[in-house]
Amino acid sequence: MAGLDLTPRQFAVLLTVSINEGLSQTDLVVLTGIDRSTLADIVRRMLKKGLLQRRRTREDARAYAVKLTDEGMRILAAARPKVEAVDARILLALSAEQQSTLVSDLKAIVQSLQSAGGAGDE
Repeated sequence: MAGLDLTPRQFAVLLTVSINEGLSQTDLVVLTGIDRSTLADIVRRMLKKGLLQRRRTREDARAYAVKLTDEGMRILAAARPKVEAVDARILLALSAEQQSTLVSDLKAIVQSLQSAGGAGDE
């Protein structure tokens, strides 16, 4: 994704925000598993690039809700096929049973992180 000037973690943030517009940065920490300080730095860089915008939430004036900009949507759309191609290439190295096990295990990890709430802060 070098041609798009996008890191894997930035892609994860773009994808997560696109699915859950209006998330707080705390929500992003939980959903992506990226620690709080790293995520704050990623969001700051993406704001400068014009990929994200943020505004104060109505519920908590100290928190920010994050949203994709038009440029963020464009970059996500351009990156998605590249990411899917890499995923497909990685999965080709595994049998169908191994692929199923891998996907199941990854889902379990995500669910565990989400259940733990702040587990991404460690």
